[in-house]
Amino acid sequence: MTTDLARIGKKARKEPGVVFTSLYHHVTDPDNLLDCYGALEANKASGIDGVIKEEYGQKLKDNLHDLSSRLKRMGYHPQPKRRTYIPKPGSKKGRPLGISNFEDKLVELSVKRVLEPIYEEAFEDSSYGYRPGRSCHTCLDTLGRTIQQKKVHHVVEADIKGFFDNVNHSWMLKFLEHRIGDPRIIRLIDKMLKAGIMEDGLVKASEKGTPQGSILSPLLSNVYLHYVLDLWFSHRFHRQCQGEAYYFRYADDFLACFQYKDEAENFMTRLVDRLKGFHLEVAPDKTKILEFGRFARKNAKQKGQKPKEFTFLGFTHYCGKTKNGYFKVKRRTCRKKFGVSIANFTDWARKSSCVMTKGQMLRSARRRVVGYLNYYAITDNSEKCIAYLYHVTRILFKWLNRKSQRRSYTWKGLGGISFKFLLKTMSKMKAPVAKFKNSDDC
Repeated sequence: MTTDLARIGKKARKEPGVVFTSLYHHVTDPDNLLDCYGALEANKASGIDGVIKEEYGQKLKDNLHDLSSRLKRMGYHPQPKRRTYIPKPGSKKGRPLGISNFEDKLVELSVKRVLEPIYEEAFEDSSYGYRPGRSCHTCLDTLGRTIQQKKVHHVVEADIKGFFDNVNHSWMLKFLEHRIGDPRIIRLIDKMLKAGIMEDGLVKASEKGTPQGSILSPLLSNVYLHYVLDLWFSHRFHRQCQGEAYYFRYADDFLACFQYKDEAENFMTRLVDRLKGFHLEVAPDKTKILEFGRFARKNAKQKGQKPKEFTFLGFTHYCGKTKNGYFKVKRRTCRKKFGVSIANFTDWARKSSCVMTKGQMLRSARRRVVGYLNYYAITDNSEKCIAYLYHVTRILFKWLNRKSQRRSYTWKGLGGISFKFLLKTMSKMKAPVAKFKNSDDC
């Protein structure tokens, strides 16, 4: 099965305009479904039927055979997704997620494995989100190098208002038909998009949007924005620019860099019309043009102002200097993200102190801190990372000592544990932390 999927990707690379007319048998293949079953994690949330991986696997062979048969005769019908919410900065209700049934997750992953090799060859280099071999750090590194080494003087910071909730199904299917000529694949995806959402015991039909939390949703969102934004910028707008212009997108977050201010303003104006044509709109309060680049600090100082900053992928980007005095894009953890991380850790420590031993709390805290540093420990952000570790230590000091009055930690004692913990954590960290060694690198 892996060989067949690799052959699909190879054909897509050699023939960029080819339309694939026979793909559905890969989706229904029992071996592919079995591989998908093995790839799914067992500890993920269940859908409306409450079935988990272990329960589904008790009669795995029969279940997969039945699923494959229903898919082949087009008798498979996706069930509504279970609505749940996770914390989101600036939102009281939280970020809405749609949790699929386990069987639906199998089909979603099977479809993704078939379509991904095709679109990975088609996607632009400006797209970084939810793609194999690419990450937030890849995007941030390329962005920093571009601003430092190219003629960039203005940045457009943009945000699409409720993108995942407003994806138009008709346009989505039209975009897919550019490369997918198998009508059974299109019909199956249409069923998935219209499966609906169950919230508070009521099922609401899905007329638009692709729910976050679905395995297939990231790929579909990339396909949608590939045609709406990526190709439009690279093949139309960029070619009309007199100066240099660059574009970066991670999922639905994107920004554009320009040499001239009038072209940045033109991009802002045309962006509104472009998105409107595909039933999307920009968030006015989160979309702006700012002067940013090698001369931004000098120009702002002449005006008696501070140089502008912008936030992208959880980091605040600001104009800085290397040790030798050269211009450098520096980053620190966004204030909002930092506050949310501290609040989440405090909430976890308060609840865990009632159900965990001290040793369990320390081990669990270490895992949480390693996860935080794996993302935020990048060049020039050591101050914020050390601040996070300091606050985490104080929170642990408070809640560990509340567990027992007879065997309490002293601040000096816990500080020693925290220092050893910090060294051990840093030594096991991968690439992001290694960048602390040379602050002049980007």
